Parts: sequence; C-alpha cells; structure tokens
Amino acid sequence: MVRRKTMSRLGLTLLLVGVTAVWGWTFTVVRDAVAAYGVLGFLAIRFAIAAAVLAPLSARRLTRRTVRTGLAIGLVLAVAYFFQTLGLRYTTPTNSGVVTGLFIIFVPFFDRLLYRARVRRLLWAFVAVSLLGMALLVGESPRELRTGDALTVVAAGAYGLHVSLLSRHSRGHDSGALAMAQMLAVSLAAGAAWPFVEPLRLPPAEVWWALGATGVLASALAFYIQTFVQRRLSAVRAGIILTTEPLFAALFGYVLAGDRLTPVQICGGALLVLAVAASEVVPAWSKARGARSG
Repeated sequence: MVRRKTMSRLGLTLLLVGVTAVWGWTFTVVRDAVAAYGVLGFLAIRFAIAAAVLAPLSARRLTRRTVRTGLAIGLVLAVAYFFQTLGLRYTTPTNSGVVTGLFIIFVPFFDRLLYRARVRRLLWAFVAVSLLGMALLVGESPRELRTGDALTVVAAGAYGLHVSLLSRHSRGHDSGALAMAQMLAVSLAAGAAWPFVEPLRLPPAEVWWALGATGVLASALAFYIQTFVQRRLSAVRAGIILTTEPLFAALFGYVLAGDRLTPVQICGGALLVLAVAASEVVPAWSKARGARSG
C-alpha cells in the first residue's frame, strides 16, 4: 500500500514537473510574441484557444458551482499572467522565470492567512532549499533592477494565491471543467481590457504559432494537469514542485535566447531539483519506515 501511494505521488510529481518544463520553454516564446503584438491581445486569444480546446471534453461537466469557482480563481490567474507577460517586455526570459519562482514564498503565506493551514517543518525546510536554489540561479544575471522584474514580483504574488486557492477548491470539481472555467476567466478579463489599452487588431503571422503552442500546450493541457494534480497534493507541496519552472526557464533561455549560466547558477538549479526530489522521497521513506516499525 505504501509503495502504491509512493508511485502515485511520484506520477503526480512527474506530471507537474512536465508542466513546469513547458512553462519554462514559453518564457522565450512569449517574450518574442508580445514584442510583436500586444500583451492583452495575446492573452485574450491565447486563453480563448485554451478554453476552446477544453470545451469538447469538459463543457458537459461544467456546473454553475464550477463556473463560479473557476471564474474566481481564473481572475487571480489573469492578474498573474498580465503582470508576468507585461514584465517580459522589460526583462530577460531567465530573470522572468526566476522572479516568478518567488511565488513559493506566497503559497504558505496565503494558505495560512486564508485557511489557517499548518505547514510541517520539513516542508518549510524544502521551501528554504528552493529559495536558496533560486537565489543562486539568479547568479549574476540581474545586474540591475529592471522594471520587468518588479512587475514580475506582483505576478509571483498572484501565482502564489492561485496555487493556494486551487489546492483548496479543486476538490469536488471536475478537473477539465474547472480548468476550462479558469481559461475563460483569463480570456474574458484580458478581452474586456484590450480595447482600452491596446489597438484591436489581428496578430501578425509570426505570432499565431506562439498563440497556438501556448494556448494548447502551456494553457489547456498544462492547467488541466495542474488542476488534476492539485486535487491530490497540498498547496505547499505543489508549490515546491512548481519551483522547477525557473530552472527550465533558465535552460531554455540558454538554448533559445542566448542567456548564459554560471557555475553558481548551475548549483542553484541543482538545489531546486534536490528540493523537489527530497520533498517526495523523504516523506515516503518516513511512512515506509513507520509502517515497518509498526
């Protein structure tokens, strides 16, 4: 039984790591796309595509309760994506990914503030290792405080709130339906603000592939998986796994955008991987040891 639960938890972890890898890749893709097109227009179309992809599988299971919950959580997600995408205009993909990773500070804060949730000391230790890894991953890349970095800190706070809300409210809802409601919320919020901030125009040809890739892979599929996983993992545990996103952002920034990693940054990435692995292995080992001694 312990082994089966361990494998199940490992599978959930790998699914969420896969999501962070996709998100890490999109930092460079989105940065280039919004340089040629508006932020709100990009978000409105991207998440409309995501909602349309999820609709055939999830629309029949979309209840009024799920719509209300998904729209509320989705509005928080809309704030996060707006500030993160806007910030990408003024900073590097690597910086954006690393600063976004600061959401791990906000997850236990909102969990405690909103739900009086207690975080075990062991998980706090893994959070601390994740933060140290991110600090090292920053290395020497942000030589000056950029406007984009400050905007991305706001996004990190909103992402932390989103993770906390999703872990608390995803139980009792169909994962696909709840993800679809969130996608609708982001698309509607961005679309409503679009005419007041940016000119209404169709994306240029070179932006459509980015819209398709981020809409299908980084939104519809990714948030379906995240919602599914967070029905089964605590907010803080999910947050620790999601901190691998800056690592993938840095790796793809290296490959696609020419950002370079120093040895110190590589050590930071290794600590992020260690924190995720330890957060899965240590609790499972402790349970198995308790079962044998019992």
